[in-house]
Amino acid sequence: MMRLTFELLPTLVFVVVVVCWFVFAGVFLLRKQPASLPDERRERGSLIGVALQGLSYAVVWGMRRPAFTPIFLHSRPLAVAAGGLAIVAAVGSVWLVTNAVRTLGKEWSVTARLVQGHTLATSGPYAYVRHPIYTGMLGMLVATGLAVSYWIALLAALIVFFIGTIIRVRSEERLLRCAFGEQFENYARRVSAIIPGLY
Repeated sequence: MMRLTFELLPTLVFVVVVVCWFVFAGVFLLRKQPASLPDERRERGSLIGVALQGLSYAVVWGMRRPAFTPIFLHSRPLAVAAGGLAIVAAVGSVWLVTNAVRTLGKEWSVTARLVQGHTLATSGPYAYVRHPIYTGMLGMLVATGLAVSYWIALLAALIVFFIGTIIRVRSEERLLRCAFGEQFENYARRVSAIIPGLY
């Protein structure tokens, strides 16, 4: 029974991660579109960061290990831990992104921008990280890598993702500093960008 459960774990992890991907995408694609507001300012340079983040996902999906196998073949405890982490990361990421998009409302967009009447989001998930959508994207990358890819591909994807994310964070925060000045500086001093306590 224990052996059968262990053998089914990679399948369970894969199914949970794929379902979370559908929900994750649905948060953006199926959300009720608020009335569009005109841009006050937009940072097109953030598109480079978007492209790099997309490339990181392509790496983990493109460099797949054999279907329904654990990322650690020779260590059952590591395989179970990685499977559990993948599930927690995927489910947690969907929850985080859903709440972040709801908090932002009409101010959310793919590229860095300010809209008329823009307010600085500091509540909900924004009380814990300044860019919770990127935190959720990171979680989905980790979950996907653990579910379908090789550890070396996941490591490479994480490096590419962080480069793209740093570009996006700098673009967005340049706009926020211009718009909110000391209010943003105080917020940035007390709240990490992506990973609480680390960055």
